[in-house]
Amino acid sequence: MDTPTDQYSEEAIDILALTYISGLGDILIKQLISYCGSAAEVMKARKSQLEKIPGIGQFVIQNLEAEKKQAKLFAVAEIKKLENFGGEMFTYLDRSYSSRLKAIPDSPCVLFGKGRFKFEHPRTLAIVGTRQATSYGKEAISQFLEDLKPYNPLIISGLAYGIDVAAHKLSLQMGYENWAIMATGIDSVYPATHKSVADQISGNGGLLTENKIGTKPDAPRFPARNRIIAGLADAIWVVEAIEKGGAQITARLGNDYFKDVFALPGNIGQKASIGCNMLIQKNMAGIATSGAQLAESMGWELDDGNFAERKVPVRPADLNPEDNQILDLMEQMGDIQMDEIAWRTQIPINELAGKLLSLEFMGLVKSMPGKKFGKATARGK
Repeated sequence: MDTPTDQYSEEAIDILALTYISGLGDILIKQLISYCGSAAEVMKARKSQLEKIPGIGQFVIQNLEAEKKQAKLFAVAEIKKLENFGGEMFTYLDRSYSSRLKAIPDSPCVLFGKGRFKFEHPRTLAIVGTRQATSYGKEAISQFLEDLKPYNPLIISGLAYGIDVAAHKLSLQMGYENWAIMATGIDSVYPATHKSVADQISGNGGLLTENKIGTKPDAPRFPARNRIIAGLADAIWVVEAIEKGGAQITARLGNDYFKDVFALPGNIGQKASIGCNMLIQKNMAGIATSGAQLAESMGWELDDGNFAERKVPVRPADLNPEDNQILDLMEQMGDIQMDEIAWRTQIPINELAGKLLSLEFMGLVKSMPGKKFGKATARGK
């Protein structure tokens, strides 16, 4: 079958095709590809081969056999629709796919986007909260963003009413790069009243979703959307939240993914502050009362623009191959989570912890919150 564009490989199209198979979700698709070696091999696999894969039952095997040809046609048609809309596709096996997102087990196999994406941004901050935002929450966002200007984090939110759209609007006004994570296809902004904000975001960042063109905002898609927000963020800041809602889900997911979660404490008599106060009380979120405090808690360093003076410590010539492999990976990918290092280097996690500590003592590696590591830098004179 001819690919619809040179931009996408047959493998990428096959990964997309697998998302159309009934009963297959992100985790099972990854398991199939891991066992078979590629999405193309999954599509060609015989029943006897598939039956040997743990977790793959007869229902999925029968669906795969019955639906794979039609699924491939659907995938090709989807890419054509995506191109007509000016969007693009990323699969979890692409080099450009977010390493942050790849580190979570239920990350989307496929993402669709519209805009400009730098997935390995040095700092990412998700700002989430209630749809019933108050002036207290909006003023706090404005002040925090003013404090965070020297650190220039990428701002991530969900384009919803209330705190989400306030975070998008205020950060856009201050020149921050923005990502809006959508519970619909990229062709359908929800709520529709935020279309102008979405257009601004796609011009200074981008719109991202796991949903195909034409997908409507069904209720289950919002919690699923929140896992992407949590997965992409280094830090999650809950500004205002009711007792139960999407912001609480994002905070819980952030804890599950070993992200740094913060909450803005509020008046105990305010409904919009109940959720934040509860997160702090249950030790699910740290207290964040200023952007400077959040940046300090995250270990963010100032970008002064004087990059020519940043020096990388000299790598000793007698480092062992595994230590060199770790440093090479950090040069290639920047700051990276420990689990991602273990996966890419195939160094057992218990051995990797000792190696990273040794490299840190040598001044070659820096450790950061959220089990993240990167190459150390030193200031020149």
